[in-house]
Amino acid sequence: MYQQKTSHRSIRQSLTALLYALCLLVIIIPTIDASEDAAPKYSYDDWELPEDCGSCHNYIYSQWRQSMMSQSYTHHWDEIEYFKLALPHAEKDEVVAEVKAGCNGCHSPMAFLTGDIPPAPVAENTRANDGVHCDFCHTITGHTGDIPFNFNYTIEPGETKQGIRQLTDEAPHQSVKTKFLGSAEFCGICHNEKDPYGVWVKSTHLEWKESPYAEQGVVCQDCHMTKAKSEIVDGGTVYDDARQHLFHGAHDRSKVRGTVELRIYPDKTEVKKGETVKFTVALFNQKAGHKFPTGSVEDRILWLHVEAKDASGNSYHLPVDKKGFDGEEYTIGADVLAYTDMAIPLDDPDFKGVQRDGIPIGDRIFRMAYFDPNGVMTIQQWNTKSLGVDYRIGPKETKLETFTFTVPEDAEAGELNITADLNYQLLVKPVAEFLGVPAEEADVIEVNNQSVSINVM
Repeated sequence: MYQQKTSHRSIRQSLTALLYALCLLVIIIPTIDASEDAAPKYSYDDWELPEDCGSCHNYIYSQWRQSMMSQSYTHHWDEIEYFKLALPHAEKDEVVAEVKAGCNGCHSPMAFLTGDIPPAPVAENTRANDGVHCDFCHTITGHTGDIPFNFNYTIEPGETKQGIRQLTDEAPHQSVKTKFLGSAEFCGICHNEKDPYGVWVKSTHLEWKESPYAEQGVVCQDCHMTKAKSEIVDGGTVYDDARQHLFHGAHDRSKVRGTVELRIYPDKTEVKKGETVKFTVALFNQKAGHKFPTGSVEDRILWLHVEAKDASGNSYHLPVDKKGFDGEEYTIGADVLAYTDMAIPLDDPDFKGVQRDGIPIGDRIFRMAYFDPNGVMTIQQWNTKSLGVDYRIGPKETKLETFTFTVPEDAEAGELNITADLNYQLLVKPVAEFLGVPAEEADVIEVNNQSVSINVM
């Protein structure tokens, strides 16, 4: 974590440098120590209740209430993942022990900062349930180090709130203007993450930083906290640039739809039975300022399904043409098992895994596989020791996929319609079913679709 260059001119200088580094550790470690034995620096009472904020900011509060920020701890999949997988895994494997506290650094930051580890289950309705709430975000002042990641926020709870404008005459608190709150780095604090093995398992902010949008000055908030003419305080001043607090993203179907533009075109418009035709599908990431999918990439699956239907309604599934790159087998739907490392938290040494994809065999998947220490694909980001090929769709990137189809001899003459569907799931369906996650978490969301017709003679 710390690097100290020492002079080779003398042993004294080396010892001085070493003592200096040790002093830094003594000073810094207590401020970031998330272990059970660390003395908590804060109490829950240091932050206002979200409902209290809503008494004056009801318009904004009602938006936040619908957002995933308000559900960062209570959301069904997050609760199952933490209590059924992460927590028991952390207690059995010292390599990943830090996730017992660390998951809460972003999902229930008050619990993390107060030392309430592990927090009570959602059903007990403690303040851990507040998740990422108003007063938490508006008391963040910055981050430590050069890169925002792994909840390295600096925070000053109190009556003075951090905002995007200076407000000194509105009770019951003051608001100081800070550029940090409106920066992409603010989001990177939790939307960049390294796991215990030092692998970047979340890198949404870093993906944005390498994108054309960063060069243009378009930041996360411009898409996920859009501006509108509205009040900030109920009955108060109407601002032209009031930020909406819906934080719409991967869990918002309307946000996901249309993220990628589809076009499909054949290499010929007329074919005879028994002849071969090749269809090319162009996929353009026209909306996302980061790769798609992003965030919890180990959970999410985006895939392209192509079918042909003849004049009599007979359907034919078209598997994608292989390109031959290393690791491509993880980007094509297959009937294979994976996620065997769930055996550790489930305490089941005979566990054989579950279906890896749960989609039609041969469909193209746009993903980056996560691998456990044994080299098996994992759904547990904290147990990721290496990453597979990154075959996601980058910002403003176009990917081309081809599908070669030999028209069957028994196909009906006339119009042959080919449809390309790009589908998305927040969680791989076989995993959701196995762990008892509510069905809507694995609902298929259609990102886009496109059709084209040719003539069969």
